[in-house]
Amino acid sequence: MKANNVIMSLCAALVLVSGVYAGGAKQQQPGSGEKLTIENGVLAVGMAIEYPPMEYYDVDGKTPIGFDVQLGKALADKLGLKVKYVDTAWEGIFAGVNKGDYDVIISGVTITQERLDAHNFTKPYIGNAMTIVLRKDSPITIEKPEDIAGYRVCYQAETTADIYATRLAQQGVQFEAFEYDNIMQCFDEMKVGRVDIIVVDSLVAFEYVSSADSPFTIVWQGAADEKFGICLKKGNAALTSALDKALDELFAEGTMLKISQSIFARDLVSTARQ
Repeated sequence: MKANNVIMSLCAALVLVSGVYAGGAKQQQPGSGEKLTIENGVLAVGMAIEYPPMEYYDVDGKTPIGFDVQLGKALADKLGLKVKYVDTAWEGIFAGVNKGDYDVIISGVTITQERLDAHNFTKPYIGNAMTIVLRKDSPITIEKPEDIAGYRVCYQAETTADIYATRLAQQGVQFEAFEYDNIMQCFDEMKVGRVDIIVVDSLVAFEYVSSADSPFTIVWQGAADEKFGICLKKGNAALTSALDKALDELFAEGTMLKISQSIFARDLVSTARQ
């Protein structure tokens, strides 16, 4: 993992109770008595806590850490709320926000037109690109996405990587597809040689290739034309507006940049506002 023990400890310190609650500044709803969240005084955040470095469990197996975890805490603080993280399987995460299991999804959600049609989204908070990852000792040569033809290709199901790989298949690129419920399984499978190639978001790929002893390498990266946003139930205009204002403040005061530097050791957020 990219984050060293000091950074991981700082991230974990933001979460006070086993990934469930972290204290906010005021414990009250923002606005003139307006109730913006499902549970009074709490911002409930749905996330699939299996997507490092955006959200995953610390070494204790209980405390969520990562970029989105820090962002959720910072947003709740801005709104004067506690934050509650609701660990949710990715395949049911959008249904959960529609049912009212949580107020928002902050879980590496790429803003797409299909999702905009079905949900509210805030302004974007981080940029992202598609990548292709191999083992460093792989004999495979990849110069363009079409070069995955003929290989065992792995990606997380129901993600933009899934959409990207499916689009390539529809264009006639033939490969053997391996879909998994979470991205960690993909890298585990590549490590033992069960798959040849991983298609994955750049933000996740950076985490897996950054350490000097990593067995993985990025061999192709597309344009950073994807952006992550906070997803809400369709029509939830009041909370969407409040979160947009809070996000603007976090960008303006430099908090977003600090979070990016702490996780990625680089600025990956500024392009989201360009």
